[in-house]
Amino acid sequence: MTTDTLNIREMCDAFDVTPRTLRFYEAKELLFPIREGQRRLFTRSDRARLKLILRGKRFGFSLEEIRQLLDLYAMGDGQLTQLSQTYTLAETHLADMEAQRAELDEAIAELKAQMKWGAAKLKEISEQASSAA
Repeated sequence: MTTDTLNIREMCDAFDVTPRTLRFYEAKELLFPIREGQRRLFTRSDRARLKLILRGKRFGFSLEEIRQLLDLYAMGDGQLTQLSQTYTLAETHLADMEAQRAELDEAIAELKAQMKWGAAKLKEISEQASSAA
């Protein structure tokens, strides 16, 4: 094995993923490791692609969106199409994430208010029980 390739175990260790994950991404045509019998050897390109796949997933991109964006790399336009489509898609995902955060912030504030009320009610009931005893 050359230093330019990693086997499946090394890829798993480097990216904190499982072999099943790597095989899944290969089946979805997101990764294209070199096959030597049963062995898979991952190139620098595969490592770069996996890094982008994991980042895209973290940002809420679907695997199909990620695949389509990765496929645009080879268009030969200096990545202009790939970057512009990624940017447009990222704008949409950012807006969705910000909306989710606003909803979550609202739910957190409401839960805190309910817990404050509950704590006051518990204290009130506890004090009543103590004074009655």
